[in-house]
Amino acid sequence: MSKVGEKTLSVYGNVVRQFNKAADLIDFDPEIRKILAKTQNEVIVNFPAIMDDGHIEIFTGYRVQHNNGLGPYKGGLRFHPAVDIDEVRALATWMTWKSAIVNIPFGGAKGGIQVDPSKYSQSELQRITRRFTFALGCNIGPEFDIPAPDVNTNSQIMAWILDTYLSTQPPHTRQANVHVVTGKPVESGGSLGRDKATGQGVVFTLAEWAKDRKFDLKGATYFVQGFGNVGSWTSILLKPYGAKLVAVEDICGAYENPHGIDPDELNAYFKQNRTFDGFRNLKKIDHKQFLGTKADIFVPAALENQITAETAQLFNVKVIAEGANGPTDPDGDEILQQKKIDLIPDILCNAGGVIVSYFEWLQNKRSEFWDLEEVDSKLRKLIVGGYDRVRAAAKKHKTDWRTAAYVVALSRLEKVYKERGIFP
Repeated sequence: MSKVGEKTLSVYGNVVRQFNKAADLIDFDPEIRKILAKTQNEVIVNFPAIMDDGHIEIFTGYRVQHNNGLGPYKGGLRFHPAVDIDEVRALATWMTWKSAIVNIPFGGAKGGIQVDPSKYSQSELQRITRRFTFALGCNIGPEFDIPAPDVNTNSQIMAWILDTYLSTQPPHTRQANVHVVTGKPVESGGSLGRDKATGQGVVFTLAEWAKDRKFDLKGATYFVQGFGNVGSWTSILLKPYGAKLVAVEDICGAYENPHGIDPDELNAYFKQNRTFDGFRNLKKIDHKQFLGTKADIFVPAALENQITAETAQLFNVKVIAEGANGPTDPDGDEILQQKKIDLIPDILCNAGGVIVSYFEWLQNKRSEFWDLEEVDSKLRKLIVGGYDRVRAAAKKHKTDWRTAAYVVALSRLEKVYKERGIFP
């Protein structure tokens, strides 16, 4: 469950509502609907890890596998104190839709540990990560379920998972299992472009939206919620288009500068100081002021349920590009539609991460290494293809873009299930 103000919202409940809305619209096969309405496997592990002072702590980890109709389960791992089974179910389900929309051969999964990584040393995080990997055991695998980075996890954590997993395999098979995780450091089998992939996808979809609307991104104003991997890369990659960052928010607070904020300089400052305080010409504002920022574009790139019936009233933008997973709940969606604010939904907008994860997985399987130009070119082709399919579905069914994105995903999965049948 995620908290917004005093209200507690079920993230998975939102997923179910979105799913049912799209399924009802297209008269979705009721038998296949039963399958996709449930997760296939849910793994909860409680495991010990030794702290630096020698005492033992017990942690709870999750891996939820929603569906593998299109290919191996695929999805990130997050380390966050709010991680619970409801959230992980929702994230796993979104991964299934995401892969289906952009036509990659993956299913959906997600996982994580209920932990605040800021409270642990690097050596403690390494032991926690390795023990979690060992506890998951054969519930992950390079042709079965492939984890990746997510909130508060990175390429270093993926390298620890890789090393731990390979250590559990027979020596003669270890090099055949390097694709058990994606988002690895480049030196350990990672792909060029993976670090910026999600932000790059956000920018590619925004560029398509601008083309559709005959809107010039040069001089466009935008603000970003969350300045981790997705928020920072989106900002940095919008800079060459001539767009201007005017406000930013993270756990340390919200700040604005209507004259523009240089995203490269802000990112360097934030990485060094872990706060925006002290960065030149930034004025601190409250959360409501931030959401009410007058701009062309808003990029939510933080956690779920940030745009609700209450907060959606505050927005004064042309388009919202969802860099985060599930930043808008169904009630917030309705308000945005009433306000005629365009929306590029998360399961399309932030699919760049899973697309380049797929590229990394392929490179590992083939013992290949692609240059950045090839990665970016292939990424743009796949995500723009997804954008075109969602736009066509929205037009055909006269519906909003989120529902249209679900329609694209469900239609693809329905076709696969009808072709293959249900065993026995």
